[in-house]
Amino acid sequence: MMHTEGISVLAILLGTLASIEFTKITGGLTVRRIPAVLADVAGIWCLSLAFFGLPALGWILCLIWRLVAELYLKEDDPLQRIAYSFMAQIYVGVPMALMVGISQFFGVPHMLLALFMFIWINDTGAFLVGCSIGRHRLFERISPKKSWEGFFGGFILNLVAAAVIAIYFPQFFGFGSNVAEWLGLGTLVTVFATWGDLVESMIKRTLRIKDSGNLIPGHGGILDRIDSLLLVMPAAFLYIFIIKCL
Repeated sequence: MMHTEGISVLAILLGTLASIEFTKITGGLTVRRIPAVLADVAGIWCLSLAFFGLPALGWILCLIWRLVAELYLKEDDPLQRIAYSFMAQIYVGVPMALMVGISQFFGVPHMLLALFMFIWINDTGAFLVGCSIGRHRLFERISPKKSWEGFFGGFILNLVAAAVIAIYFPQFFGFGSNVAEWLGLGTLVTVFATWGDLVESMIKRTLRIKDSGNLIPGHGGILDRIDSLLLVMPAAFLYIFIIKCL
């Protein structure tokens, strides 16, 4: 239970920072809008703790609070602001909830470590190979620097890491020693981490900004750091659930 509580704290911290940052880049972080921002943050907290039971009901109240708050702000674009707010709940809050869910339901403290490792290994492989031999653009309309060579560099490195874990460290990470299952998880992380990066790039391009924030000097904001995680966690939760429970 202790590791799950720690993951819950991490989810709340990341979710709060990311939701506030998302509100800021979409133009909604003003003094007047504090009640609406608080409703969003409270919703993120409830989602992050949703697998503990009652907080899931609290999230429903936060959604109601968010809608009612917009009535009293008397601004020109209430529908747009509500849409941004609900997007933050889904885009940031749901992955945080599922990150806690992986820790709680699949009961192994190092499963999340394996997922984070796959994300980091994929990013490292994609960066090194892409910078070295990247020629063919992966998704030029959204991210001109990403290449197919970089994608496969991260992919191959993740497959190697998955095989090493399955053969030498299956008990430590708690997912068993089935090499195919680990290779599937490594593949899933590569694909969804790449999509997560591209989705955040699409958001920034739409909003005409370079970075989501400046929380980490030289590395952008918190959304820039967890963009891969936001799609990996839902996909990994479903994958692990199917493998372990069906």
